[in-house]
Amino acid sequence: MNTTAAALEARVTVATVRTWCRIGAVAAAKRAGRWVIDAASLAHRIALGALKRPARRPAAVVYSVETMTAIGGRRWQRGDKDRVYLNDWAAFAGLETDHYNTGNISSASWQGEAISNSQAYKLLATLDKVWFDTADGKLHGRYGVTESRVASREEVWAAVVAGIRAAIAAL
Repeated sequence: MNTTAAALEARVTVATVRTWCRIGAVAAAKRAGRWVIDAASLAHRIALGALKRPARRPAAVVYSVETMTAIGGRRWQRGDKDRVYLNDWAAFAGLETDHYNTGNISSASWQGEAISNSQAYKLLATLDKVWFDTADGKLHGRYGVTESRVASREEVWAAVVAGIRAAIAAL
């Protein structure tokens, strides 16, 4: 399992999972520059964390300018429009890409599964923009020009929304 999937399962940030991997809190090995985490070890680490603190009710996910900027959004205001753009929507969806110095994709994975570079480009072109509009308090997305064989536009959008909700809940 990759760091994004582990973070969602453990309800922590990806940075926390990487720290667990570095310090040996979970059994993990680096392959091709990515952490591959043992699921049983992660489950044990999650259980240890549950023993240390009392179970709490999941926090309600509130979409606001503050929460969107806290997870990496950039606020944009012009005229009567006030939005927070989430430029790194692919990370929320579980699309991980490594690049050469030229900018071309060298390797890619979709929600922990390796995919071809061409499918990664198509997934990146599935959504053009993702933003939070303060006028209606909702997330919006504009579909791009292509669709991948790996996931449909609707599946990509659902993964983005789920990733954003998980990131806000982890704040």
